[in-house]
Amino acid sequence: QVPLVESGGGLVQAGGSLRLSCAASGRTFSTYAMAWFRQAPGKEREFVAAISWSAFSTYYADSVKGRFTISRDNAKPTVNLQMNSLKPEDTAVYYCAAAQLPALSRATMRDLYDYWGQGTQVTVSS
Repeated sequence: QVPLVESGGGLVQAGGSLRLSCAASGRTFSTYAMAWFRQAPGKEREFVAAISWSAFSTYYADSVKGRFTISRDNAKPTVNLQMNSLKPEDTAVYYCAAAQLPALSRATMRDLYDYWGQGTQVTVSS
């Protein structure tokens, strides 16, 4: 199992930055691709970013490309999401997830993820 616990959410003004962290446990963390998803009120959960088990590859939703950066440290083990130039439309609950993906190109598919965190709220004011 790979229990996941997110932290780092909060309230920030538009144009500001936040750094989310996801602490994982379990010896198999390093074999899982990790991702961040988000869900705004009344909307479906959507893919934000993913990183391969080796950290060699990353994949981003077009809406966050160039503003968000995903990283991981398999020694800790944690996965982080650095969010810059935040916009009000980034407001959502952000979830960390783990999957043993056949390819990172499949990272947008929610059903492939085996483990999810409880979520952390990010609110961006205009």
